[in-house]
Amino acid sequence: QVQLVESGGGLVQAGDSLRLSCEASGLMLRVYTMGWFRQAPGKEREFVAASSWGGGSTSYADSVKGRFTASRDNAKSTAYLQMNNLKPEDTAEYYCAAKWGMAPATTPYNYWGQGTQVTVSS
Repeated sequence: QVQLVESGGGLVQAGDSLRLSCEASGLMLRVYTMGWFRQAPGKEREFVAASSWGGGSTSYADSVKGRFTASRDNAKSTAYLQMNNLKPEDTAEYYCAAKWGMAPATTPYNYWGQGTQVTVSS
């Protein structure tokens, strides 16, 4: 049984940093693409960042480029999202997700965590 468990969310001030963690069990992390998504109240879920199955490449939403960094530690079966210079508009529930690394890019993520809340005050 695959489980993704996020942690690291919290209440911070604008300009602060947070690091989210996503601990995976029931899958071999190194062969999965790991994604990060967020959903603010009243808004649709949006893509934030992803790290490829080999860990060699990452991608980011324009809104977080230069501030957020996706990484992973395959030995610890954990993915991370380092968030720097946080802004009030980053306030949302953050989710990690996983999909088979060799699947086409358009393949939906099929495993999701329960989410962790990030609140940034101005």
